[in-house]
Amino acid sequence: MSLHPMTRRLMAPDITAMKRVKPVISLTSYHAHTAAIADKYCDFLLVGDSLGMVMHGFETTVPVTLDMMIVHGRAVVRGAKRALVVIDMPFGTYEESPSVAFRNASRVMKETDCGAVKLEGGRRMAETTRYLVERGIPVMGHIGLTPQSINVIGGFKTQGRTHEEWIAIEEDARALAEAGAFAIVVEAVPAPLAARITDAIPVPTIGIGASSNCDGQILVMEDMLGLSPRVPKFVKKFGAIATAIEDAIKSYADDVRDRRFPAEEHSYGMKEEATGQLTVTPQATKKPKKLST
Repeated sequence: MSLHPMTRRLMAPDITAMKRVKPVISLTSYHAHTAAIADKYCDFLLVGDSLGMVMHGFETTVPVTLDMMIVHGRAVVRGAKRALVVIDMPFGTYEESPSVAFRNASRVMKETDCGAVKLEGGRRMAETTRYLVERGIPVMGHIGLTPQSINVIGGFKTQGRTHEEWIAIEEDARALAEAGAFAIVVEAVPAPLAARITDAIPVPTIGIGASSNCDGQILVMEDMLGLSPRVPKFVKKFGAIATAIEDAIKSYADDVRDRRFPAEEHSYGMKEEATGQLTVTPQATKKPKKLST
């Protein structure tokens, strides 16, 4: 008899069904322990290629590799028990053709046991999105500011600041929804455009710097915790983790320097030895064997 987990993990259709029902809550996560905490409150966790900047110190997300995404993805899947885990496809792993995208995305799904992947790009990714969905890989879209295109865009710039730009971005959203994307991240666009896109498509919009007009929200966890040194304008710091970490490390260093740590309660003692007279059993003296000649 097969055993099933007591708590069913959310799947892509569950996120789609939340459209106009309740807000979709999400954060990025890159390791098992933060995934386990966020899992209690989030509907999906994104293993974003932002890990290149947050965890590895890159200036952009472009250098991130597929192997890096898989390693972090495995950790998050192990830490989360309920939330859908979505993994970013990194730059250069899906743009060449739908078949290349399927090969790499299927590897991510198989090696991490995640529930979906995310692709950046609008209409140009519609064919690839459809190809993946038809072959059993749920796809989350990503439009507006697409960080993997940073070298073409010329910086982390807000998109759709003029009405002339709205048509293309809205068409991006429609194309991805029609291709089968179960949700679409909308990044760094003005609030009126976010509202227009949200009303225009039947799948949830997940905003990041796109106002409360979206169906849900996502932030980089380290940004909202106050761990990142610089954050975008749209981030609200819900914590001050960097200060707490620095205070703890300073206290540790001070205690070691002043020999207050480790104290007696942090050290191991010896086991009590058995008391009483030791009995020694003499061994019979054995004659050496005679060597044959």
